[in-house]
Amino acid sequence: MRLMFIGDVVGSPGRQMVKEYLPKLKTKYKPTLTIINGENAAGGRGITEKIYKSFLDSGAQAVTMGNHTWDNKEIFEFIEDAPHLVRPANYPEGTPGKGYTYVRINEIEFAIINLMGRTFLPPNDCPFRKADELIEEVSKRTPFIFVDFHAEATSEKQAMGWYLDGRVTAVAGTHTHIQTADERILPNQTAYITDAGMTGPYDGVLGMDREAVLKKFLTNLPVRFEVTNGREQLNGILVDVHPKTGRANKIQRIQISEDKPFFE
Repeated sequence: MRLMFIGDVVGSPGRQMVKEYLPKLKTKYKPTLTIINGENAAGGRGITEKIYKSFLDSGAQAVTMGNHTWDNKEIFEFIEDAPHLVRPANYPEGTPGKGYTYVRINEIEFAIINLMGRTFLPPNDCPFRKADELIEEVSKRTPFIFVDFHAEATSEKQAMGWYLDGRVTAVAGTHTHIQTADERILPNQTAYITDAGMTGPYDGVLGMDREAVLKKFLTNLPVRFEVTNGREQLNGILVDVHPKTGRANKIQRIQISEDKPFFE
């Protein structure tokens, strides 16, 4: 069996790539479960109900989030009624929505957990202790556990991978928007990558207009970042999973762009 994860979808260019390529990827690789990180999907900041549903219509079974979860205020109107939208679980108690969900496909039940790092990001509850709590709970139901760890520091992401090795199926880092080349199966058969990459503009800086980003670096003055247009990319991972144990056998990166075209 196989799990597919699509990295941070940024704005309308990212949504277009999902719409165009997700059905093709599913036909080619036949994943059992498909997950999308959608925290930048609405203009680079947050998500709307329409976008959330469009991801499900395109073939995803769950949508994870991150530090931009609340940037589009519409989320407060639908998050409690979106069973497969998962925001970081280590937000304080009482935060709307939920930090994990279950998806059943035939006889297999998957648990999808979203956590957010604390290094260089707003303070939240400890993601490591929250992971302990949630894994103890979901492991009573299923060994198939996917963790989207939305974090800034590569060290914190790697630490989480090692911390969860052997306890979950996969740990995929998100947030930094640059796909890393360190995909591996850890010693106790947990798949790991520091960052799955982003899906959206190919010629910007982390999906944003590069001229605005350059102005910020050159002047240190306040600048409004907007999602840029032009060429597009899609990044993610595929994880092959043992159908009985839930442990990972193989991980590979997905990269689609003008420089790395998709072949059906």
